Amino acid sequence: MAMSAKTMVCGIVLHPAGHTRSPAMHNAAFEACGIDAAYLAFDVPPQRLGDAIQGMRGLGLRQLAVSIPHKRAVMEHLDRVDPTAQAIGAVNTVTLAEDGGLEGANTDWIGALRALEQKIEPGGKRAVVLGAGGAARGVVYGLMRAGADVSVLNRTESRAEELANSLGASRFGGLGELAALSPEIIINTTSVGLRSDSSPVAAEAIPADAVVMDAVYEPEQTRLLRDAAERRAQPLEGKWMLVHQAAEQFRLWTGSQPPIAIMAEAFDRADQS
Repeated sequence: MAMSAKTMVCGIVLHPAGHTRSPAMHNAAFEACGIDAAYLAFDVPPQRLGDAIQGMRGLGLRQLAVSIPHKRAVMEHLDRVDPTAQAIGAVNTVTLAEDGGLEGANTDWIGALRALEQKIEPGGKRAVVLGAGGAARGVVYGLMRAGADVSVLNRTESRAEELANSLGASRFGGLGELAALSPEIIINTTSVGLRSDSSPVAAEAIPADAVVMDAVYEPEQTRLLRDAAERRAQPLEGKWMLVHQAAEQFRLWTGSQPPIAIMAEAFDRADQS
């Protein structure tokens, strides 16, 4: 990746940084579209988030993706937050506006919906979201906007209750209540299964024919997705939610149509590095 004084810099803030595939996707898109830009990963612990956002302002970074654990805390450091991100209560994208202000947006909900639409139309379907963090908020918002009947289940039930009440979801409860809800859509937004052979729910709680999407993308076939396949449900890899939300970030900044196929290929190649 050749950089010069004219290269525009974007990136992602998260902690711990681990192995994020966002730089691979965005850099491939920049190259394909002839944009002189570079996308980097920044490991930012919570106590340094404010400094990092001020650094973005001072250095003129054009866009920052915001990942765990910063999606809610980042809002207090921005000049403006768009109405959708305000409603969700979480930001995953900060863009430097022409007036120098920092604008917060949320593309998680778009990524989730576009990924799901590869398998099912969410409108009118019974959907369960596992988890109650920043990513869960975007997914719940997107499902409800699409007309799904949404329940939120979380290990700490009080957090599921807070999310359900704030966004108007139909029901909330603990993870053990999945089987009783007979959902047609299940989306895991917890980190359970990340680089481990574990699942947030029991296999027997997964209904046959349900679409089961896991926001966890390492490994590609998580325990939850393998359980779903064995139960004759329809597994959907977390890759697609990540690709589509990144594509919307690209569109927000550049105003150009994102090269989704190229971004998806770069996502896969990053697994080899």
